[in-house]
Amino acid sequence: MNKLCTFIIVILALVSCKSPEARKPVSVKTGSFIDASVERNKKLNAKEHASIEKLLKNKNIDYIASQSGFWYYYNNKIDIDSLKTPNFGDVVNFNYDVKTINGNLIYSEEDLKTQNYAMDRQEIFTGLREGLKLMKPGETVTFLFPSQKAYGYYGDQNKIGTNMPLMCKVTVNSITEK
Repeated sequence: MNKLCTFIIVILALVSCKSPEARKPVSVKTGSFIDASVERNKKLNAKEHASIEKLLKNKNIDYIASQSGFWYYYNNKIDIDSLKTPNFGDVVNFNYDVKTINGNLIYSEEDLKTQNYAMDRQEIFTGLREGLKLMKPGETVTFLFPSQKAYGYYGDQNKIGTNMPLMCKVTVNSITEK
């Protein structure tokens, strides 16, 4: 009986040491999905830029093209050199509204209330963050943001839809240095 138990244990030990063969990962290295996504985004970007350019031609306002990929004009410009634009960590107190690029109101200043934003330390959509960096206290600027500078593919999960270019009128009330 002792030999039988030993024999069974040895057999079980040998059988249990056999592990299943590892599966090789299945991967496709064509990049076709990424290539298609890049093409789709290029077409979307070109379409948005064309609609914004058309809008700019129809208005009698000289918009300035920013290096960051949006357009803006000053409703109220302050030419006092002693006033500075915000730096990292400065708190910007501002009001703004959000419209479609055709001017249909999405969020009013009353809806959004007065905002306090610590420059580059809090979350805010890219275009607005970059636009605030151009402004001084007392200035009002109207911005045209393509969707990738606004809420992009996801929208705001509320009133702003997917890939929606926006127009925002922003007034900086004050800038408090850090």
